[in-house]
Amino acid sequence: MVTKQYEGTPEEAADLRHADSLAREIFADIANKWALLIIEALGERTRRFSELRDDVEGVSHKMLTQNLRMLERNGLVDREVHPTVPPRVEYTLTEPGRALRATVDAMCDWTHRYLGDIETSRSRFDA
Repeated sequence: MVTKQYEGTPEEAADLRHADSLAREIFADIANKWALLIIEALGERTRRFSELRDDVEGVSHKMLTQNLRMLERNGLVDREVHPTVPPRVEYTLTEPGRALRATVDAMCDWTHRYLGDIETSRSRFDA
């Protein structure tokens, strides 16, 4: 993975409107369905890989691995390997990860609140 080295000011690097901003790169990383579902599944506790795979229905081993690595790279998840046979690997949200989880929770709340409205609108549109 290559991280962009933004030459502008910190304000420009954080501006999603700039095509080459670091913020847009980070946003692209975390704004995918698997990352959001993994963050939600981790919640406030430490989880093993197999627990996450079971909780995030439909995620493949490969996609779970890729997304956990990306979340770890971005400092949202801590990965701890315990020296046992077989190795036990656990994942925990970091402070920035827990802060992002609050946003994910708000998105979940929004979905529950407006699900009926969205279904009605889709039916009307598709008719």
